[in-house]
Amino acid sequence: MRTLFLSVADVAAIVRERGVAACIAGIAGNIRADFLRWESFDKSARLAAHSGLGVIELMPVSDAQSYSFKYVNGHPRNHLQALPTVMAFGVLADVATGMPRLLSELTLTTALRTAAMSAVAAQVLARPGSKVMALIGNGAQSEFQALGFQHLLGIEELRLYDVDPLATDKLVRNLQGTGLRLVRCASIAEAVRGANIVTTVTADKTNATILTPQMLERGMHVNAVGGDCPGKTELHPGVLEVASVFVEYEPQTRAEGDIQQMPRDFPVTEVWQVLAGARPGRQLDSEITVFDSVGFALEDFSALRYLRDAAEALGVGETLDLVPELPDPKDLFGRVKGRRLRLAA
Repeated sequence: MRTLFLSVADVAAIVRERGVAACIAGIAGNIRADFLRWESFDKSARLAAHSGLGVIELMPVSDAQSYSFKYVNGHPRNHLQALPTVMAFGVLADVATGMPRLLSELTLTTALRTAAMSAVAAQVLARPGSKVMALIGNGAQSEFQALGFQHLLGIEELRLYDVDPLATDKLVRNLQGTGLRLVRCASIAEAVRGANIVTTVTADKTNATILTPQMLERGMHVNAVGGDCPGKTELHPGVLEVASVFVEYEPQTRAEGDIQQMPRDFPVTEVWQVLAGARPGRQLDSEITVFDSVGFALEDFSALRYLRDAAEALGVGETLDLVPELPDPKDLFGRVKGRRLRLAA
């Protein structure tokens, strides 16, 4: 049995064929369906190896049929070496046999699934009819967030800010022709003024204060994406104190999210409970809501399922002999017998 392999070029081809918005919507549909069967999954917080320059993580999850993991890094200074700050790949395997069925790039896909998860949460937490979003941090994830919120939430205007004006230039170029109104702002305070939704997606591995209580407005929804490991936050604690806070998987977010700043008994609600109707989401039009997003393995499971189905439908990808095929499964040594390579002198 061979393993389907999807390269960066293969995933890019799927996205070009179906469109960014359709891919985000498809992954969002899988996330919603998988979150609604939350109790069916064997879950754990990701395993992280931290260094002074970044972090490398493994993110596993499984149900009775399938197992997946993602290898992903976060190195904020990688751009100085012309490398992405986030790089990832993942596997989808059969629980019954352990056979890997899919090996795929997940760098592009992580951006798609992060936007999809943000939109799934905002659909139940943001005020209905929200049209204006502030986008703080205009780097690699920003276009995906913008298009996800445009097509799944109905956002019409983006108010943009980044400490690097060239990042905003890039974002504006890439969003030309999408129909979004793009407003460049000189500060975070200017960007969030009048916004219904505020998305923070910054990369620095620091306890930053991107959003302060003074910037909040009644009914605002905060989609906090960038605070995603110990020692890396974006929100002033005062923002969390006045908001209703929602998370993906509480044990992981307690260590990695913006709520790492708060007492261990600080109240939060897992989003799956809202989707299932077990807990309320937004209750008042004037309520301030925060989605403290750190990224959870179940979202990658949902994204890998989407890639597998799309690749099969479009005939994309190639198969690999990632696992040796053996006439006698007990004779692994026989696989290395035979003629040696003739090496050049």
